[in-house]
Amino acid sequence: MKLHFPAALLCAAALALGGCATAVPPVEVTRFHGNAVAGWAPGTRYAVDTAPLGDAAAMVGAAQPSLEWNSYRTAVERQLQLQGLVAAENGASAPLRVRIGFDRSERVGGGGNSPVSVGVGGSTGGWRSGVGLGVGFSFGGGPRKVQDLQLSVRIDDAASGNALWEGRAIAAVPAKAPAAQPSLAAAKLAEALFKDFPGESGRTISVP
Repeated sequence: MKLHFPAALLCAAALALGGCATAVPPVEVTRFHGNAVAGWAPGTRYAVDTAPLGDAAAMVGAAQPSLEWNSYRTAVERQLQLQGLVAAENGASAPLRVRIGFDRSERVGGGGNSPVSVGVGGSTGGWRSGVGLGVGFSFGGGPRKVQDLQLSVRIDDAASGNALWEGRAIAAVPAKAPAAQPSLAAAKLAEALFKDFPGESGRTISVP
């Protein structure tokens, strides 16, 4: 027991100062969807489009998925399956088509937050109006590098190509924090994005 006591003290001290290093600041989430989403039956099949959503191909520098994109795919698929959806077998058709995109950009924080514009086209809502990143925190000791992370997911009707549900999750994380690692960031953003799925359409919420 004595061997674990110092570690417990360190974690308690970290919590007192504002949270353990692995904590991710609140995530801003906005969703748009139609009424049909709530009626999806458990067991409804989906297929993930391996082409990154929107401008993600340019973000990662190639049309093929990156290792980081795969981290987001894994996190998103876990959330889809928690909603009762089932992944289609390789090459099999599915009524739902899932498209995933992410963005990671770096800036200097400490002097105020720069707003991040959210803009995804689609038939379910008004992404074009933009949503500013309102998450802020004090670093102390001068400016520090901050990473703005974004996850976007769109679920289409495979037959028509129309968007049935789409969402965007945004968080700002200190660049050197463990929470900036792709696997941790992807899991947090995906969990926040699918919280209380399908969510209130058109509303932006903050998820701790």
